[in-house]
Amino acid sequence: MSKRIRVFDEEELSTRNTSSSCWVSRNGKVYDVTKFLPDHPGGEDLLLKWAGQDIGNVMADKVEHEHSDAAYDMLDEYVIGKLGSTDSIVKEDWEATDDFHPDDTDEAKDLEKYQFLDLRKPLLRQVWEANFRLVSTSSSMRLQSEPCYSKAYYLRQIHQPRHLSESARLFGNDFLEMATRTKWFVVPMFWLPIAIYLYLRAVIQFTTPLPPFTSDPTLPLSALSQISSDAIAKTTLCFFLGNIIWTILEYTLHRFLFHIDNYLPDTPAFLTLHFLLHGVHHYLPMDRLRLVMPPTLFAALEWPFTRLAYILFPTAIANGIISGSFAFYVLYDCMHYALHHTQLPTYLKEMKKYHLGHHYKNYELGFGVTSKFWDYVFNTVLVV
Repeated sequence: MSKRIRVFDEEELSTRNTSSSCWVSRNGKVYDVTKFLPDHPGGEDLLLKWAGQDIGNVMADKVEHEHSDAAYDMLDEYVIGKLGSTDSIVKEDWEATDDFHPDDTDEAKDLEKYQFLDLRKPLLRQVWEANFRLVSTSSSMRLQSEPCYSKAYYLRQIHQPRHLSESARLFGNDFLEMATRTKWFVVPMFWLPIAIYLYLRAVIQFTTPLPPFTSDPTLPLSALSQISSDAIAKTTLCFFLGNIIWTILEYTLHRFLFHIDNYLPDTPAFLTLHFLLHGVHHYLPMDRLRLVMPPTLFAALEWPFTRLAYILFPTAIANGIISGSFAFYVLYDCMHYALHHTQLPTYLKEMKKYHLGHHYKNYELGFGVTSKFWDYVFNTVLVV
């Protein structure tokens, strides 16, 4: 028989100090003694006095009440996890400097201290299979060394940044791993031609109907002679509307999808998806190969929004809007890379400090990357 053991920290333990949820710790293990409260020989009040705290010393205190071996054996029936570290890298007094770059993490010491993820091994499988098991045998209890954690512990750990000189692996398979690593220049190379092509289709469509893309993909280029200034003006207005729409999407996706923390189901599948989408970026924020979205990931994210555009608007308007959105997305992703790794002019230096503050000061504020506008609108501005 095996029992699932989770990793908690002292902050989470300290909140479990009521008669409806009473936890204590001893020798690094966490115990949920809520059901034992009515049966405690010293009374419920005495146990609640130490709720949310370590009871190792008080259990061994001869003056208070020295406990028997039977009491320790009984306590083992209520073990639910073990304690990890509560050290915090993200701090309210953090300040960004122009030459900010954190020291590299010692992978072995990090694993020993936090018992979270081994940065020397593929990470995604560790998140999926995370599991501490306390295996019961006839003579002893044996703790296997595979980490498992509550959602609260997972969220606290991924928001305490680590740093490596080289990109950590997500997958053991080389082909899958390659799909998760993206050089910054891949984004403009892949998406700008698409944005330009959609812009041209919109211009032609404001002048004359076009057949579907699949029937003649080269048609916008061969029909450029038909373009009118009126069509260019209409398409450009749609293009700028797409720019604005992207800034809204940038803010809302970052805040309500990538930081869906409070509503994230506490299951391996959802934790793994969260880690893949955005958790790994907060866990390893200076990883140069994971600062922009792989084309496959952005394609999956943009698909429902582009379908919606074609439903809501005539095709010419939709293509103009999508073209503007894609162009501003390219600006966003390239700027995101620059904010982490590049020497910048004045405005971008300010935005760099603002965005790094999101990582190192308060990840629940400062969701804008290209600007603070929507943070002001929705009162999530981060003061740095």
